[in-house]
Order: sequence, then C-alpha cells, then structure tokens
Amino acid sequence: MISVVIPVYNEAENIPVLFDRLKAVLEKLNVPFELIFVNDGSADNSEEVITQLSRKNSEVKYINFSRNFGHQIAVSAGLDYAHGDKVVIIDADGQDPPELIEKLYLKSLEGYEVVYAQRIRRQGESMLKRATARWFYRLMKRITQIPIPVDTGDFRIIDRKVVDQLNNMPERHKFLRGQIPWVGFRQTSVEYNREERLSGETGYSYRKMIRLALDGITSFSNWPLRLATLSGFLFAFVGFLLILYTLYARFFTTDYEPGWASQMITIIFLGGIQLIGIGIIGEYISRMNDNIRNRPLYIVKDSNIKE
Repeated sequence: MISVVIPVYNEAENIPVLFDRLKAVLEKLNVPFELIFVNDGSADNSEEVITQLSRKNSEVKYINFSRNFGHQIAVSAGLDYAHGDKVVIIDADGQDPPELIEKLYLKSLEGYEVVYAQRIRRQGESMLKRATARWFYRLMKRITQIPIPVDTGDFRIIDRKVVDQLNNMPERHKFLRGQIPWVGFRQTSVEYNREERLSGETGYSYRKMIRLALDGITSFSNWPLRLATLSGFLFAFVGFLLILYTLYARFFTTDYEPGWASQMITIIFLGGIQLIGIGIIGEYISRMNDNIRNRPLYIVKDSNIKE
C-alpha cells in the first residue's frame, strides 16, 4: 500500500483538483493506496471539503487538528497515522505535481528507501524567496555533517522503515528535510520543475520560513554556538590590541583624552557581540525547554483513521 500524506492549511479550492490528479496517478500504478489529509487548523472550509471527499471515497482519510500546529507537525501526524509500506509526502497547493509520484515510486523499487524530488526551477515565486531558499540550503549543507540535499522540499517517497524511525524521534521542533537524511539508508533524487500554485496564496510566510530555518539550523548544527565562541575570541583579541593602544597613547603621546569616544564605541560593540552570543544560546535552551515540557506534539479534534 502507498500512503500519501497531504498537510492542508486553507487549501479548500485546491483539494478537489489535487484529489483527482492523485487518484488518477495512483490508480495507474495499480497498487492499494490511501490519501491522508491533515487539516492543520484551516480557517476556510477545507475541513468540510475533505469530509465530503471521505464520504464518497473510502481511500480518503483525514485528521483535523484542534488548532494550527504548523506544517512540519502536520506532516509528522500524517506519518504517525499512515499504514502504507511506502509513504509519499506532498503539499496541497499543487506546486508539486502529483504525476511525478509515478517516477518516485518506480525509482524506489530499484532499492532506494528515500527518493526525494529535487527542484530545477521554481515557478510563481518571487526572486527574494527563490534566493533565500537557495542560500539557506547551501548554508545548511556547509554547516551540518548531514548530507541535506539542496533545492528539495518535503515532496518525496519514503519506505516504511524510514517512517518508523521518524516516528521514534521525540523532538518538538521538526525539520523533516534534515531528519530524513539523518536516518540514512539508500537515498536518491528525481528532478522536476516546480509549478505555480493552483489557486490562492501561500500560507508559508517569511516569518514561518525563518522559524523553519532556525529549527533546521539548531536541530542539525552547533555552528551558531561555535560562531559565538570564535567571535568572542576574535573580539577579545581586538580588545587586547585596543588596551595596548590605550596604554601607548597614555604614556607615550600627548593626545590622550580621558573618556575618549573609542572607549564608548568599544563597550557598545563588545556588548552587542555578547548579546548576540546570549541570544544564540537562548535559542538552543528554548528548544531544550520545549522538549522537557513533554507536551503532545499535536491535538486531534477528529479523524476517520483507525490507529
């Protein structure tokens, strides 16, 4: 069986079109399948659209959250409830073409536990969004020891053994694009061109993108902490040079002025570096605190899936 996990947030207009395309592709593969729509607290009528589809189609399953918990949490919930030997992750906006699932599936049959869709071009997105995404993935590749593939989202097919390992990971700040490479096994890619949204506006604001980037960096790299440490050594050295210059000016020149401006500049500059270091440490401590609380990752309001 193939399970397709579809996180949904305000995608009522796109769901019927996506369903028709998914059904056509999966029926062509001639394997049993289930479509798991995870409604992440949508403010539109996505819940009603999904419920109606489930009444007419037994392969349609749904999970309705009690509120919005976030995209990565919605995907994680779908993985928790998926029954398939292979699981496809795809967004509901139509940017990732369902027709590519056939290539992903056939590639997985060659012995790969993970086959991810790697973007060649991204249509319908601003230059700023394309540029920041490009920079982020290449930064992650440099600062982590995990081979996180560049230019990939969550669109991929993964084997049951990978799903089981992901479900055993307890962290609250999910970054599946890093967790899946971390698990290991045989992984490869299929290239494609990402399309424009079917309709509506993206729910992935720059604020959410920054939060996802922070989750990815803090979950898979200690580089920010090392950067803060290196900055501390660097500016301590600069401070030592300033001390030597101050002593030289005091005893060997005549232009020394008590309370000169450079002293204030130095204090403010070094104070700013210290605050940056404290802030970075605070980000890591905040995530540790979230895990210690041990609250549920999400709350299900209702579902038609039997665990």
